[in-house]
Amino acid sequence: MAFLLRVELPDVPGSLGALATALGAAGADIEAIEIVEHRPDGVAVDDVLLELPPTVMPDALITACHGLEGVSVHWISRYNAGVNLSMDLEAVEAFTEDPARAVEQLVAVVPETFRVDWAMAVRAGADGVPEAVHASPTAPKLVPETRSWLSVATATTLPDIPAWDSTVLAASPAKDRAGVAFVVVAGRHGGPAFLTSELARFGHMVSLAASVQTV
Repeated sequence: MAFLLRVELPDVPGSLGALATALGAAGADIEAIEIVEHRPDGVAVDDVLLELPPTVMPDALITACHGLEGVSVHWISRYNAGVNLSMDLEAVEAFTEDPARAVEQLVAVVPETFRVDWAMAVRAGADGVPEAVHASPTAPKLVPETRSWLSVATATTLPDIPAWDSTVLAASPAKDRAGVAFVVVAGRHGGPAFLTSELARFGHMVSLAASVQTV
């Protein structure tokens, strides 16, 4: 069974090796590790994709991590997208192969690339009411509170929407080459919060898709 673990650890030599050893001793088979963020205070945030046998509970990994000095777990969750982490360059390749569908393809790759539950591209419809022009399969239906999304000026987090049950939100606005404004929103049910580095990557990817979009 695949799980994705996000951990915070000291950004020093040997720290990642100690983490891998502890997870292995707890029964995890590590498939991939991706550095999410290097912080100026000497802390790193990493995503660890791993496999657990049915006999090992995820709580055992949390206990193993907390047994290491300076290591804390942001969250652990089932990972249903397969046992490989989608890197940014692979995502870019996906939405540049067909420029006419760049934004649609961007929405399709955002969940795996940013480890979120869903994504959608929203623009102003009739009378300024938001409408989702592209959405991943599990994206929720728009509600009145989403009108404020249309005024987003830069990549940022968004206020919670009560009807969506503790889903943290990030958004990034853009205009396609025809001058049509839209905003791409990603939702992560139950957290964790979006990191500053994630917002920067998200904003860059949305801008790139907009610049590629031909129609």
